[in-house]
Amino acid sequence: MAKIKEVRCIRTRANLSWTIVKVITDQPGLYGIGSVSDMYNPGAVVQVIEQLFAPRLIGRDVSQIEDIWQTLYTSGYWRNGAYLQTAIGGIDMALWDIKGKEANMPVYKLLGGACRSAVPCYAHAGGQDIEELIDEVSRYKEAGYSVIRCQFGSYGGGGFVSGKQANLPDPAWASQVFDEALYIHTIPDMFEKLRVKFGMSINFTHDVHEHLSPIAAIQLSKRLEPYSLFFLEDVLPPEQISWYKQLRQQSATPQAIGELFTNPQEWVPLIKEQLIDFIRVRVSKAGGISACRKIAALCEAFGVRTAWQEGGENDPVNQAAAVHLDMAISNFGIQEINHFHPEEEAAFPGLIERKGGYLYTNDKPGLGIDIDEEKASLLVDDEWKNKAYHRPYPTDRKADGTIVKP
Repeated sequence: MAKIKEVRCIRTRANLSWTIVKVITDQPGLYGIGSVSDMYNPGAVVQVIEQLFAPRLIGRDVSQIEDIWQTLYTSGYWRNGAYLQTAIGGIDMALWDIKGKEANMPVYKLLGGACRSAVPCYAHAGGQDIEELIDEVSRYKEAGYSVIRCQFGSYGGGGFVSGKQANLPDPAWASQVFDEALYIHTIPDMFEKLRVKFGMSINFTHDVHEHLSPIAAIQLSKRLEPYSLFFLEDVLPPEQISWYKQLRQQSATPQAIGELFTNPQEWVPLIKEQLIDFIRVRVSKAGGISACRKIAALCEAFGVRTAWQEGGENDPVNQAAAVHLDMAISNFGIQEINHFHPEEEAAFPGLIERKGGYLYTNDKPGLGIDIDEEKASLLVDDEWKNKAYHRPYPTDRKADGTIVKP
């Protein structure tokens, strides 16, 4: 039986603080990799792995994936925090990667085999105005995407105002502020124009990114009903998820949520009470492949589909784990995509292939992806290398200075 000999973190992609955990066994050449990336506090995850997890993992039988997961879950006493869950998730991915290599099978076959020939994914279209957005949507439609997310610029775009229009107090705490009333007027108007242009030939999604108060979230969902969205994403912050009951009673717009979830008490009630249509947790943040296959099984029982969170700052290893889950889950819904630069692709040989609106595994053993540590090291800048990283999530505010929660 292969046993864990070493656990170490590899820092790469400085501006997005990618971190990959490598679990090395006592069998020559046998190791696995997992994603432990966290853009806003990457060093904390590294410390969890190096100080708390690694000493407990050395000498463990790599086949005991479930027991290792449960052991790590309780090893810090307090649990379900973002950094602990990310560290567990990366270790879990690496162990599944090893198991696939030992079995000479891709992970999705170990999870029960293919439920589809490829994984449908959705594109991210954005523009500063409707003309730019229409051009972006047209480009993705021509590329083969049937589901496209539509945004005006950054999250909350369509609701930001500045200058005299913002009616700022003196002193003002921000020069550009979020106007909730403007946003819930602008976004339905945006989708009306998109439907006039494209008809019903494309499925649209939109990410609110938790910018709204509960009553405004309900108003927006109702106003979007005529435009038949594929889903409306994260219309409420985790602190207000009890409002999904009122939202479901008043609106038929499909709801997706979970990007900020790390605790089962956040997603279990929403799934069990059938208040959402898609679960959007990030595979690493929820605790890895082992945790997400259980989430998917719960969702299947209540008619909820998966839409694992990707995009943005996520790395190729987390994407690979998500796609292997997608291949083996019958209640899969849609997969968010990532875009990688050529130098990033070179550092991660075997990464998931994207063609048109589909993602494809390469059917190599394990997750089918590796890391070229020499090339990965070239993506690191001094800030991340020297552990001087400080990039907190940016703060949006209302005109009076009140924080808008992401």
